Amino acid sequence: MELLKKNVTNNVSLSDDEWQKFRQPFELKTFKKKEFLLREGEICRFEGFVNKGCFRVYHIGSKGFEHVLYFAIEGWWIGDIDSFTNQIPAQLSIQALEDSEVLCISKKDKEDLYDVLPKVERLFRIMSQKRVVALQRRVISKMSKSAEELYLDYIATYPQIVQRLTSRQVAAYLGISHEFLSKIRKKISKK
Repeated sequence: MELLKKNVTNNVSLSDDEWQKFRQPFELKTFKKKEFLLREGEICRFEGFVNKGCFRVYHIGSKGFEHVLYFAIEGWWIGDIDSFTNQIPAQLSIQALEDSEVLCISKKDKEDLYDVLPKVERLFRIMSQKRVVALQRRVISKMSKSAEELYLDYIATYPQIVQRLTSRQVAAYLGISHEFLSKIRKKISKK
């Protein structure tokens, strides 16, 4: 819970009493490596905070290729926001890449917190804005940078994540083949 508290207090200030009310509805769930937190087609009934471990959040395209939206490690929030918000089947799957722990809150409990603690609505608005900014930056980078530039940006921005991933997983995030990523890495190592 300390990691969650730190994440929350980086965005809003809660008194001790408010913090106790906020943390109460979260349920700690554990996942073994390769276990799914959510599968495409299920309804996402939680918003999760990664307490320990690493997850991949991905979609399988119509041609069978895996497209990683993001990886989530300790201190990151995870879920399928469209499925969670609209209670429709998820387009994303979420799988543990390591033995992991997630603090989960249900849609009802989250909405109840909005009524009890107005600061919580502000917290999730701030987090949503940060997600939109990150997504916008990623889309712009994807449209304007080469695969090599995308790879270099990723390893510079998320060194703590890259070392926990396979090259196939990084390639799926970048939207390139594993073989092409190998060529990029060889080219970089020669520089």
